[in-house]
Amino acid sequence: MAKASDLFIQCLEQEGVEYIFGVPGEENLDFLDSLSRSTKIKLILTRHEQGAGFMAATYGRHTGKTGVCLATLGPGATNFVTAAAYAQLGGMPMMMITGQKPIKKSKQGRFQILDVVAMMGPITKYTYQMASADNIPSRVREAIRLAEEEKPGAVHLELPEDIADEQTDSLPIPRSVARRPSADAKAIAMAAAKLEAAKSPILVIGAGANRTMTSKMLREFIDKTGIPFLTTQLGKGVIDERHPKFVGCAALSAGDFVHRAVEASDCIVNIGHDVIEKPPFFMKPGGAEVIHVSMRTAEVDPVYFPQIEIIGDIANAIWQLKEAITPQAWTSEFMLKARAAEVAHTASISGDARFPIYPPFLVEQVRKAMPEDGIICLDNGVYKIWFARSYAAYRPNTVLLDNALATMGAGLPSAMMSSMVYPGRRVMAICGDGGFMMNSQEMETAVRLKLNITILILNDNSYGMIRWKQANMGFKDWGLTYGNPDFVKYAESYGAQGYRVESAAHLDALLALTGKSPGVHLIEVPVDYTDNDRILNRDIKELSKAV
Repeated sequence: MAKASDLFIQCLEQEGVEYIFGVPGEENLDFLDSLSRSTKIKLILTRHEQGAGFMAATYGRHTGKTGVCLATLGPGATNFVTAAAYAQLGGMPMMMITGQKPIKKSKQGRFQILDVVAMMGPITKYTYQMASADNIPSRVREAIRLAEEEKPGAVHLELPEDIADEQTDSLPIPRSVARRPSADAKAIAMAAAKLEAAKSPILVIGAGANRTMTSKMLREFIDKTGIPFLTTQLGKGVIDERHPKFVGCAALSAGDFVHRAVEASDCIVNIGHDVIEKPPFFMKPGGAEVIHVSMRTAEVDPVYFPQIEIIGDIANAIWQLKEAITPQAWTSEFMLKARAAEVAHTASISGDARFPIYPPFLVEQVRKAMPEDGIICLDNGVYKIWFARSYAAYRPNTVLLDNALATMGAGLPSAMMSSMVYPGRRVMAICGDGGFMMNSQEMETAVRLKLNITILILNDNSYGMIRWKQANMGFKDWGLTYGNPDFVKYAESYGAQGYRVESAAHLDALLALTGKSPGVHLIEVPVDYTDNDRILNRDIKELSKAV
C-alpha cells in the first residue's frame, strides 16, 4: 500500500516529468511532502501562479513534453486561468494540478471553494477531480496523453486533500507508444496534380507546422520544388528565414509586402493552419485555390474554404508530397520582388539611430547581438509586430511570441524557462513596460535559480499597442499612460544587474556587455513609437502597392 500523493508523484516520474512549477498552499501539503522525496522531479517555487503556468507551457513548447504546474484551491487555481488559455490556444502541452478541501467530510463550509473543474472546462482539453486514490494512475496517464496529442494543450487535475492522504495499492501506468496517422495517398496525388497545374504556387507555414521533424521535411520540399514560402507569426523559424525563397512573415492583417506575394499566387499550400492566428490571407470565390495540410480538417468560414485537404501527420504528408510532385517552371518573380521591396524598406528605416530608440533600429541591433541559436521571448505589445516582420529567425522556436491568446506578462517567464531548457544558449526577454510589470516579481525567481537571461524593457510609459490602435481610429490620445519605477534600481533590488540606455550607440554596447556576462540583466530601453501608425498602417500599404 502507498499514500495517494506518493503514487501521484510516482506517476509523474513514470511520465518523465522533470519540474513542477508553482505556489503550493495548505491543500497541497501531502503532495508537497511526497514531492520532497522525489529524486527525479525538482520543485521550482515561483512568486505567482501565472508565472508558473507560463513556465510550464513554455517547457511544453520547447520539449513537446508536458510541463507541470501546481497551485492550491480558490485564488491559486483562478490565477492559472490565463496561463491555461495561453497553453490551450498556443498548442503547448501543460498540466495544472490544483488542491481542494476534503470532499468526503469538510468542517470549513464553502470557504475558498469554487468549482474549479467546471471553470477549467472551456479552456482545457481535459479536467478531472480525483475522487479516489485508485484512479490516480489512469487519470494522470490520460491527462498527459491528451495534453501531448495533436493539437497539444492544457489539462487539469484536482487533488482534494483527503484523497491525497488515502492509501492505495494501485501502480503507475506506463506510457503508451502512439504513431500519428499518415495522410491518404489519393489526397496526396490530388494535391500534387493541383500544384503541377498551377502557375505561381506559394507555401504558408503556420502554427501547426512548428513541430518535431516538420522543419526538415519542409526544407527538403522547398529545396526540391523552389516554391516560395511565408510564415505566420507562430510559424517563424520553422525554415531558416535567410532562405532565398522566403517572402516574409504575415505579421499584419493585410496590405503588407508579404500579402502582395500571396495575392500573386494561384495555388496556396496552407501547412499547419490554426484558426487561433489572424488569417495570413483571405480566400475569395474565384481566387487562388488552397490545399490544406494539417492533422485536423479545415474549419470552414467565409474567408477559408480549401478545395483539397491532406489530413495526417504533417511531416509525413510533406514528405509524401515531395516524393509525388514533379517540379514545374513555376513563376515566382513577383513574389521575390515583393520580398526585396520589403527588405529595402526595412533597411531604409532601421538605420535611424534616434533617441529614444526607434523600433526598426532596435530589431536590427537585437538581431546583430543574438547568436544563430539565441532565443528571444516576446511579451505582447506593438513591438511584437516589428519583430515578427523584421527579425530573421534562423531556427525553430528561437522566436517565442504569442499570436494566439496574445497575453501580456508571459515574456519574462518564457525566457526563464528557455534558459533552463537550453542553459548554453543566449536568451533574451523583450517586454513592454506594461507587460513586464504584470509578472516582474519573477525576477526574484530568475535570480534565485541563477539563470542567464537579458531582459529588455521597452519603456514608453503607456500601453503602446492600444495607443497605436487609438491613433489609427482617429481618437484622441487619452487614458493609456502611467508612471513606472526606476527599472535600474528595481532590478538591483532583486540582485540583478540594471542598465538604462542613454543613446543608440549605448544600446549596442549594453547588448554586447550583457551577452558576455552571466546572470540576470535588465536593460531599460526608452522607445519612440510616434511613427507606428504612419509606417504600419499607411506607408507599408502604399509602398507595397507599388511593387
